[in-house]
Amino acid sequence: MYAVVEIAGQQFKVSPKAKLYVPKLTKSVGDNLKIDKVLLFSDGKETKIGNPVLKGVNVEAQVLGHEKDDTVIVFKKKRRKGYRVRRGHRQQYTRIEITKLEKEK
Repeated sequence: MYAVVEIAGQQFKVSPKAKLYVPKLTKSVGDNLKIDKVLLFSDGKETKIGNPVLKGVNVEAQVLGHEKDDTVIVFKKKRRKGYRVRRGHRQQYTRIEITKLEKEK
């Protein structure tokens, strides 16, 4: 059983008990999260595709924590001009665990 959901503008394939990193959310650690944008749902026997989203599919997750990715260094240089700039960036993510994935009857 799996589903394809949209979280913060990105699509993720989720299944029960799956843990994944999503772009930073404003929820606190331990909060439950209900995901409304379910694009595809498959229970092994049949697959349903939304147009654009499915109704009657519940996907719930729990926030496990907020983390930062590794540093990405951006280095710019222009030859023979004495121009050098070094900047870094750390992308922020939220780690979630899918707790419930079911289709309403």
